[in-house]
Amino acid sequence: MAAGTEQWVLVEMVQALYEAPAYHLILEGILILWIIRLLFSKTYKLQERSDLTVKEKEELIEEWQPEPLVPPVSKDHPALNYNIVSGPPSHKLVVNGKECINFASFNFLGLLDNPRVKAAAFASIKKYGVGTCGPRGFYGTFDVHLDLEDRLAKFMKTEEAIIYSYGFATIASAIPAYSKRGDILFVDSMACFAIQKGLQASRSDIKLFKHNDVVDLERLLKEQEIEDQKNPRKARVTRRFIVVEGLYMNTGAICPLPELVKLKYKYKARIFLEESLSFGVLGEHGRGVTEHYGINIDDIDFISANMENALASIGGFCCGRSFVIDHQRLSGQGYCFSASLPPLSASAAIEALNIMEENPGIFAVLKEKCKQIHNALQGISGLKVVGESFSPAFHLQLEKSTGSREKDVKLLQEIVNQCMNRSIALTQARYLEKEEKCLPPPSIRVVVTVDQTEKELERAASIIKEVAQAVLL
Repeated sequence: MAAGTEQWVLVEMVQALYEAPAYHLILEGILILWIIRLLFSKTYKLQERSDLTVKEKEELIEEWQPEPLVPPVSKDHPALNYNIVSGPPSHKLVVNGKECINFASFNFLGLLDNPRVKAAAFASIKKYGVGTCGPRGFYGTFDVHLDLEDRLAKFMKTEEAIIYSYGFATIASAIPAYSKRGDILFVDSMACFAIQKGLQASRSDIKLFKHNDVVDLERLLKEQEIEDQKNPRKARVTRRFIVVEGLYMNTGAICPLPELVKLKYKYKARIFLEESLSFGVLGEHGRGVTEHYGINIDDIDFISANMENALASIGGFCCGRSFVIDHQRLSGQGYCFSASLPPLSASAAIEALNIMEENPGIFAVLKEKCKQIHNALQGISGLKVVGESFSPAFHLQLEKSTGSREKDVKLLQEIVNQCMNRSIALTQARYLEKEEKCLPPPSIRVVVTVDQTEKELERAASIIKEVAQAVLL
């Protein structure tokens, strides 16, 4: 029976072969020949070996020129020419041996050289030493770290806070802790470089909206909503985040937080708020942009700030709900793998918080001084003031570019140099030009602190005007 069946199958195959079109048989024949060729032919040809003489080898070695490890950099590049500071960069700054009024350091509340803050740091050195030599999970958690986290959480009126040992790494570590590949980040085009590094590490889908343009942001959110409707299954597992700064480092502008909160609930997104410039500056008690606008802090999913500006210490912190913050203790790379914050810096930050809470009027004083110099710098021929009148860090940009970024930078640097010669310390805003997503125009950054007197503010504005007119006209 089996033999009969096999014979019948063979007959069918022969019959099918006769009935098949000619082109089909030709194609199959070519494929069979090609497979046979691949099986029996060599995949490469052996080349005849040619031994070089010792002299020929030496000549080839002499001719070979390796590519440079890094691109060539001119010797006059700012990164290679430091301004050397002697002593604390507080109200008065000794730079390159010359005493200047400091309009360059982010010491907004003047706490860097405060006797109480220094005394707290000295006491901490005696008790703990100068460092920790270990991450938080490996004998790097000190009681003073827990005290600082508790104080920050209470100050910001959130459930919990977490501290990092490096300000830049705070937001750069926090973003990829939550946003992963496949998630979507809606980011302001003028976001600072630390945020940009966090975006890069997250490998998420990045959608940039125009600076402080809520209409453009909503356009992107609507487009994403339409895309989600096409694939609801994917949309259910895709997280969406809106990433903004309270006061923008690159522009000195404040974010339109009330409108952003509305969009958050309308399009079911989460808000990441970076407040390094606005913490300790905005609001009646210095709690930042949420207090400035009177917004419930629970409407913000995650707040980040560094302690290197208003608190005059080192490191940064994040605050929010407990389940949000606890996730960083397992996933925040800067928290898990870096040595923890030196106890002396944590103690200094705690004492700085004490001073802020005891003297809430300091924020109103800073605001008034910001407005004073902001108004005094209006109308400079060739320069424009960029930033809010209450921002302690704002920019002076050229009204009209020369058409060359290099020439613009040189003009502004000449203004900075001449101001320094007249005892006013300023600095240009610096960027990694090839890595910035949206490169801001060249600018001089002006930083205001509570220690600067009215006369000093007037003098600085007058000198900047005179120097700008001499250089630009």
